[in-house]
Amino acid sequence: MDGRPIGVFDSGLGGLTVVRALLDLLPDEHLVYFGDTGRFPYGPKPREEVLKYAFEITELLMGHDVKLIVVGCNSAAAAALTELRARYEVPLTGVIEPGLRAAAAATRTGRVGVIGTVGTIASGAYQRAAALWPGIELTCAACPGFVEFVEAGDVDSDQVFVLAERLLAPVRAAGVDTLVLGCTHYPLLARTIGDVMGRDVVLVSSGEETAFEVAAVLDAVGARRRPPGGSGVAPGDPGVSPGEADARRTFLTSGDPATFRTLGSHFLGPEVDAVEAWRWS
Repeated sequence: MDGRPIGVFDSGLGGLTVVRALLDLLPDEHLVYFGDTGRFPYGPKPREEVLKYAFEITELLMGHDVKLIVVGCNSAAAAALTELRARYEVPLTGVIEPGLRAAAAATRTGRVGVIGTVGTIASGAYQRAAALWPGIELTCAACPGFVEFVEAGDVDSDQVFVLAERLLAPVRAAGVDTLVLGCTHYPLLARTIGDVMGRDVVLVSSGEETAFEVAAVLDAVGARRRPPGGSGVAPGDPGVSPGEADARRTFLTSGDPATFRTLGSHFLGPEVDAVEAWRWS
């Protein structure tokens, strides 16, 4: 057993969709989340800048003694996941391959769409990963503006719908039957995206599939946390801390904690009860 927390980071609030899936699947795990809202959005930024941010945040999470890190931001995963894995021994999981895996299982025709930030789509990360599933015909479209609407708490206004109609035109024209929401902010726009795409198109969020991958990694090395009083748990078992029956959720942001708490509670739930401010030195 391993009682250390799981670390998750994102450019802002979007990674909370991954956190939701992790809390549902692995409710006994401690978790540390960092939302870099003070420097979002990552999508339009140069790769070198996003890479720098990813290393800084990973160091921050390592300071919390995490046992696994989820790069819950597609832009950061596309820019930095390979380099992070080369530098750190802690397991690192991205959201790109899990999303495509779910899409490959869901598609009926093989025509799969991916929408993401400008940086994610331009990186070619989804296109390269799709080679693992030769039967997939991939159509990608960048959706600048979506993240900003989500971070402002606007997910269903007329302005969002008009923008979605314009940005989703390429994947609609391609006749996709499955659409990967290639940014962890986008599930919060699922209703609007679904209305534009039509009921016959399956929307795939990488959150649940990423949570399954995290669970598999932890199980492979026997690192799931068990709370005191759990089945087969004896006092002194590794991974069990006296007095810590409840899993801890720690939320950090480089932006305004009050804004993060308000919007985070709306998107995630009551788990976002306290948010700590972090300032880069």
